[in-house]
Amino acid sequence: MSFVERAQRLGPQPFSVFMAWALYDEAAGFYAGGRGSAGRRGGDFLTAPEVGPLFGTVLARAIDGWWRDLGSPDPFVVVEAGAGPGTLARAVLAAGPECSTALRYVLVEASSRQRERHAEHLPLEQAAFAFVPSDEESPLPQPSGRGPIAVSLGELPRLAAPCVVLANELLDNLPFDLWERRDGRWSAVLVDAGLGEVVVPLDPPGWLAGLEAPDGARVPVQEAARRWTLDALTLARPAEGGRLVLFDYCATTADLARRPPDEWLRTYRSHQRGGPPLEAPGSQDITAEVCLDQLPAASATTAQADWLRAHGIDGLVEEGRTAWDQRASVGDLAAVRMRSRITEAEALLDPAGLGAFTVAEWHR
Repeated sequence: MSFVERAQRLGPQPFSVFMAWALYDEAAGFYAGGRGSAGRRGGDFLTAPEVGPLFGTVLARAIDGWWRDLGSPDPFVVVEAGAGPGTLARAVLAAGPECSTALRYVLVEASSRQRERHAEHLPLEQAAFAFVPSDEESPLPQPSGRGPIAVSLGELPRLAAPCVVLANELLDNLPFDLWERRDGRWSAVLVDAGLGEVVVPLDPPGWLAGLEAPDGARVPVQEAARRWTLDALTLARPAEGGRLVLFDYCATTADLARRPPDEWLRTYRSHQRGGPPLEAPGSQDITAEVCLDQLPAASATTAQADWLRAHGIDGLVEEGRTAWDQRASVGDLAAVRMRSRITEAEALLDPAGLGAFTVAEWHR
């Protein structure tokens, strides 16, 4: 049943139901239909991994540190949720992290069309040969020293040991509900079968009822993001040494209530801002800043630029500049790639762009 059919039968529906259909419906959805993607060429928006391999190289260094913090286990499982076509995974593995022989890199992507692209650039293994699931009655012996091994799945796995879970710009795309302040109380913003808005005075979540804001203010209620984070924390097990790391553009609910909705509720197509969210469903991305106060409390939050610097981006850029200076006269592909670190870093550290994103971490 399509969204329109459901709304015709049941009446106006929550914004989250509309958003799930507009983005992920197998026939009409922006992502599931194969129309939406990240990337410079043919994409609709640019995330840090698509800037170039430097982001993945820095992340590989961080992964090595987390591996050592866990006592250098073998196997060592890293789960990347919302892996898209596998751009970040390729960059991390190409960087040759120290933990490579122990590394089991699990790409999790709900879109079957995106998962099909994983095998284009990565040799994939079956999950049974990569790690022991938590519900395996007779675990298979996992040979050590044979990594890196890449696995592609449609949902988060269940594992028998702590791991690292990564998500880059995933939570901002999870369906959320919209609420508007009217006459001194919060009302739900619903979507009808004609794809118009209907504002209904319903009882808000308890935590939202106490949030003061002027009439006309709107906020997202990101229950799907909260549930996903709880599931990811169950998988990662921070109390046992695992870690959850999220990269996204973030704020607080109170902050968004003070701002015009079109500043934080955005659409994109072909690297440009799209139209209103209800316009031409399936033809544009729908995204919102992630409200950290609606998630379980993180152990640490850092501006992405600061996080990248803490994990060695400046040294990698200097290494690239030196390599280019030494081989500029040759201009081979390796030298050009090293030179590109300079421009990649400028984009990744931009305080008005990707550098202002938040890195939220949950760890022991």
